[in-house]
Amino acid sequence: MAVIKIKENYCKGCLLCVPVCHNKSLVVSETINEYGLHPIKFREAAECDGCKKCAIMCPDVAIEIYN
Repeated sequence: MAVIKIKENYCKGCLLCVPVCHNKSLVVSETINEYGLHPIKFREAAECDGCKKCAIMCPDVAIEIYN
């Protein structure tokens, strides 16, 4: 199982990563980052198989995947 790290202050909430996650592990956070935006977060009890599609899709390099 992979570990996902989301840099909340890099994320602008564009949601490009959400539809590419075949595990449906990414959701919009209810918290607001320092820029006043709702970043993406990894859903609790979700699984990440490390496909890295979300990290590749992210235009702001806000997602890191560690296998």
